Amino acid sequence: MPIIEPTYKPKFYFKNGFISTVYSGLFRRVNGVNQKRERFTLNDGDFIDLDWSFSKGKTNELIILLHGLEGNAQRPYITGAAKLFNNNNVDAVCVNFRGCSGETNLKYRSYHSGATDDLIEIIEHIISTKKHSKIYLKGISLGGNVILKYLGEGNGIPKQIKAAIAVSVPCYLKGSAKELHTFKNILFHDRFKKYLVERLKNKQVQFPDDLSVEDIKSIKTLMDFDNVYTSKAHGFKDAFDYYEKSSSLQFLQKIKTPTLIINALNDSFLSPECYPVKDAKTNPNLYLEMPNHGGHVGFIDKKNVYYNEKRALEFIKSVLKES
Repeated sequence: MPIIEPTYKPKFYFKNGFISTVYSGLFRRVNGVNQKRERFTLNDGDFIDLDWSFSKGKTNELIILLHGLEGNAQRPYITGAAKLFNNNNVDAVCVNFRGCSGETNLKYRSYHSGATDDLIEIIEHIISTKKHSKIYLKGISLGGNVILKYLGEGNGIPKQIKAAIAVSVPCYLKGSAKELHTFKNILFHDRFKKYLVERLKNKQVQFPDDLSVEDIKSIKTLMDFDNVYTSKAHGFKDAFDYYEKSSSLQFLQKIKTPTLIINALNDSFLSPECYPVKDAKTNPNLYLEMPNHGGHVGFIDKKNVYYNEKRALEFIKSVLKES
């Protein structure tokens, strides 16, 4: 499809990508979302916590929301979307990836950018236990990559899945990893690394035969983390093998579900390959919107409803209208 012309025009002080990213991550607050937690047991015996919020009226529509690296279902970029959709008669389920709901998960593995197996189980569980006939997917950053990979890697996509949205998505992981290791992103890099290493210390206590204290001490960068833990815990040779096999970029051409990607041009986490113009022009199911501003998940707009949230709702309505 043709590239979508964005209409996002933030206030002048939020045109700066760094400011919009930091403000959205540290200062945004979303109130009024009442979540009910469901613990879902996976086939391997581990668990994932699903946080549900519901529209006031009866509905057959549901949006599944996936968070980003070291996020959870209570992050404002997740609850903001849940609130908007709930107010528009759509139920929402906010997924906490393994180990992200405030309790360490049971297995040595956790989650990563290409872990579509858990998403498959979640969708199957929802379809078998709920009565939603129209289901939408929305992922932020890492969660967006998971959704794009899931849609294009050859899975049997259930007929209930009608549309998907991926926001600030690093669809070329090697390129994004390189960007995160540059000086301009040092504050974000160090913050991510700090939380990942702290979480990994709990894993070391759980699984001392798989991970040593020395292994953890050797982690100086995010790439080190992926070499030491992410790759080894999830069946990859090393970080580069993980990046190569988990990047959604290679799966975009095979997506058959109407899908919108929103990546800001001033997102410092994204490399040039993360703007798949060619794929969007040649795949009739893939839509690409590239606002000049927005940073990384920083699409600040009026009344605390972010531009990407408004666009997700608009896109889904347009898809349903055309179907």
